[in-house]
Amino acid sequence: MKNHIYHFLLLCAAATAAFPPALQAQKKATVLDVKTDITDSNIIYPESFEADTRKMLEGWYMKNYMATDDRYRRESDTRTDDKTIRERLAKLPTVIELPYNQVVRSYIDRYTQKGREQVTVLLGLSHYYLPIFEQALEERGLPLELKYLPVIESGLDPNAVSKHGATGLWQFMIATAKGMGLEVNSLVDERRDPYLSSKKAVQYLSDLYATYGDWSLAIAAYNCGPGAVNKAIRRAGGDPKKHDFWSIYEYLTPETRGYVPMFIAANYVMNYYPQHNISPVIPTKPLITDTLQISDRVHFNQISAILDIPVDELRLLNPQFRADLIPGSEERTYTLVLPSQQVRAYLMSEDAIKAYDAEKYVRRETVEPGDAPLVAHNVVGDTPAADSNPEENALPVASASASKGVRTVTHKVKPGESLASIAETYSVTPEQIKSWNSLRRNAVRTGQLLRINTASAEGETETLTAEANVSPAGSEPTWQPAAPASSSKKSSTSKSKAKAKTPAATSHKIKSGESLSSISKKYGVSVAELKKANGMKSDNLRAGNTLKIPAKAKSSTKKSSKKRRRR
Repeated sequence: MKNHIYHFLLLCAAATAAFPPALQAQKKATVLDVKTDITDSNIIYPESFEADTRKMLEGWYMKNYMATDDRYRRESDTRTDDKTIRERLAKLPTVIELPYNQVVRSYIDRYTQKGREQVTVLLGLSHYYLPIFEQALEERGLPLELKYLPVIESGLDPNAVSKHGATGLWQFMIATAKGMGLEVNSLVDERRDPYLSSKKAVQYLSDLYATYGDWSLAIAAYNCGPGAVNKAIRRAGGDPKKHDFWSIYEYLTPETRGYVPMFIAANYVMNYYPQHNISPVIPTKPLITDTLQISDRVHFNQISAILDIPVDELRLLNPQFRADLIPGSEERTYTLVLPSQQVRAYLMSEDAIKAYDAEKYVRRETVEPGDAPLVAHNVVGDTPAADSNPEENALPVASASASKGVRTVTHKVKPGESLASIAETYSVTPEQIKSWNSLRRNAVRTGQLLRINTASAEGETETLTAEANVSPAGSEPTWQPAAPASSSKKSSTSKSKAKAKTPAATSHKIKSGESLSSISKKYGVSVAELKKANGMKSDNLRAGNTLKIPAKAKSSTKKSSKKRRRR
C-alpha cells in the first residue's frame, strides 16, 4: 500500500515538473498583466467630453481659417476589433507606454462614435495649438506625445473653466498657477495664455517625472496631484519604486482612473481618425503669428480701429486678457500676439493706437470727491426711448470743429511738467485747464491726459465751447461752459468785443437746501428751461453740482435791472 502511494506521489511530482511554463503563464496572467486585462464598469467621462462643439465650430478661428468637412456625419464609425487597435497603438512612435485594454477601448469608442463632431473640431484647432505645445515640450526634452494632454484637459479651449475652477488649455488651479509664477487677476489670467501656460505645464510635468520615474504615474499626478498618487501607492503596498499607474489603479478615485486611459485614447484618435471615417476641418489659409512686448495700457478696441483687426481675432490670439485690455506699464510688459503681417503695422501706428479714444480708456490714479469722469458714460435706465427725439436726448459733446476760432487738443503730461508750465505752453491759464478738465487741485501726474482749448490760427475771435461735466453717481448730468483760450497778446478791448459777440452762459453751483424752483426764481427762468438746458429728467439736485443757466436768462436779468435804473 505504501509503495502504491509512493509511486502516485512520484507521478504527481513528475507531472508538475513537466508543465511549469503553463503554471507560470497562468500566474502571470492574473497578477502581472493587469494593464491589458483590466476592466471597469464605472467609467467616468471628463468635462472636456461635454464641450459645446457647435459653439467651437462657430468660433471666429473656425469660421475664418477653416473649411468644415461633414464626413463624420455622412459616414458612420467602422467597427474595429481589439487586435487591430492594439496593433495600431503599438505602432505609434512614442516613448510613453500606450497599452490596450477594455478601459482604453471605452474611451476610444467615446471619441469615434458619440464624439465624432468633437474630434473634427479638435483636429482643426490642433493646427494652431499643437505646434505651441510641441515647442514647449521640445525645449524641455519631454516626449512629444504629451501634446495631447490638453485635448483631454480642456478640449483645446483656452477659456475652458472646470466646475472646480481649473482654467485654460492645461487646466491649472489658481494656487498651482500662482505658485509657478503665472499672473491671475481681474485683468490678466495667464492660465489662458497658450504660450506661457504650456511652458509652465511642461515644467510641472518634468518635475513630476523626476519624482516618480514613470510617465503613467506622472500623468496621473498631473490630474489628481502627487498627494493622491502617493496615497494610492501606500495603499497598494510593496516597493513604491516598482509601481505604475496600472498597479495602483484600484486605489485611485474614479475620475483619475480614467485619466491615463483617456490619454492613450487621445493619442489613438488624433492619429487614426481617417480609419474611423472622420475628417478634420481643413485650413483655408495659414494663421502665422508673431509677438510684441507692450509696455502701455492699450485696449483691443484701439488696436482694432487703427489696424482693422476684428476684436474677436485679438481675443482668440490673446485669451489671457480678460477685459480686452493690456495693462502694460514701465514696470510690467505683456506679450501681444498678432498676425505676423500686422506686427510692423502696429509698430508704425503705435502712437495713433494709443491716442485713439485715449480719454475713454485712461485710468485715473488720483481722484477727489466730486471729480467727474474724463468721458461721459451711459447711465443705466437713461437710454432714450425708441420713439423719442434723439436731438433732445443726446448728450452735448465738445467738438473742436464746431467752435470757429477754437480747437481742442489732448496733452499728455510729461515728466517734470506742471499745470503752470503746460498753461504757458498753450498761452492759457492754469485755472482754465482746471475748468476744462474738472480738476480740483493744481497737481498733475505724468501720463495724465488733459483737454486744452487753444486759439485757432483761422479766427481772431474767441468762442466758448461746451465741455461735458458728468455729475456724481445718482444725480443728473450737468454741462459747464469751457473758458476760451486767451492770449496774452490780445488787448482787453478785443476780449470784450469777442465776448459781446458770443454771450456766455451763467453757471450756478448748487448749495445745500436749494431747489430748482428757488434757483429758477433767482435767475428769472422757468423750471422747465433749467431742466432742458441741463438735460435733466427729474427735479432732484445734489449740493456741489453745477447747473447751466441759459444765456437768455442772463440778458433778461440785465434788461430788468436797466429798467429799474431808469425808474
